[in-house]
Amino acid sequence: MRRILFCELCPFTYRLSMEKEIMKRHLRDFLGKTCFAKVRTEESLPVLVYSHKSLIRRRLGNVNMQLQENKAVNLALAVKQIDGLLVRPGETFSVWRQVGRTTKRKGYKEGLTIAKGQPSQGIGGGLCQLSNLIHWMVLHSDLTITEHHHHDGLDLFPDFGRQIPFGTGTSISYNYIDYRVKNETDNTYQLHLWVDGEYLCGELRASVALQHTFHIHVENESFDREGDVVYRNGQVYRDVFDRVTGNCIEKQLIRTNHAKVMYDYPPTK
Repeated sequence: MRRILFCELCPFTYRLSMEKEIMKRHLRDFLGKTCFAKVRTEESLPVLVYSHKSLIRRRLGNVNMQLQENKAVNLALAVKQIDGLLVRPGETFSVWRQVGRTTKRKGYKEGLTIAKGQPSQGIGGGLCQLSNLIHWMVLHSDLTITEHHHHDGLDLFPDFGRQIPFGTGTSISYNYIDYRVKNETDNTYQLHLWVDGEYLCGELRASVALQHTFHIHVENESFDREGDVVYRNGQVYRDVFDRVTGNCIEKQLIRTNHAKVMYDYPPTK
C-alpha cells in the first residue's frame, strides 16, 4: 500500500506544502548568483528571430469554456509584465520573476490548471499557454533552457487545432515550477508579446542575426496500447542548419514521448 504524503492529507496540507516550496524557491534565488533579466524597452531590437501565435480559446474536451474566457484575461495581464524584456548576455529569463504571483487583487481570474494529472482550475490558470509560446520560440534560437517541466507524461486533450508537435509544451506553477532560459551568447535577445483578442502572439528578436536556423519536428509518432492504457509515443527532434549554406549540421533529440492518453481514443491494433 502506497504511503500517503503530507500534501495529500487534505486541501490545507496541500496548500501548506505549496507555500513551503514557494519559500524555498525565494530563498534559493536570494542566496544564488543568478543575474535575472529585468530591463524592458518599447523599442524593438532589429532582427526577428522567430514569431508565433496560438489560439486562445480552444475547446478542450468537456472543459468549461468560461475558463477559456478567463484565460484570455489572465494572458493579457501576464504579457504586459514580459513584453519588451531584454535578455542580455549572461542574464536569465524567468517567467515567474517577471509575472509575479497571480492574485484576484491583480485582476486574475479562475482558469484551467492541471492538478494530479487531471483538469482543474485556479486563479491565474491558463498561463501554461504563455510559457508554451515562449518555449517554442526559444527552441528556434541559441538560448539555453535551464528549467523546463513537462506535464508528467500525460496527453490530456485531443489535438484540436494543434500547431506544434506534442511534447514541446511546458508546465508552470508559481513559483517553484518555473520556465527559465539563460543567454550564454554574445547576442542580446528580446521578448515581444501581446494578445489581439483571438490569439496570443509573440516575437523573439535579437540585436544581430543568428548563424543558425532551427526546425523542430516529431518522428515515429504512434498511439500504442499497453494493457488497458493507450500511450502516445514518439521522438521530438531539433535540426540545426547553417544559415549561409543551408546544410543541416546537427540533429538533436530534445524529447522522447511516452504519454498516457487521458481521453477516449479509438481502439489500437
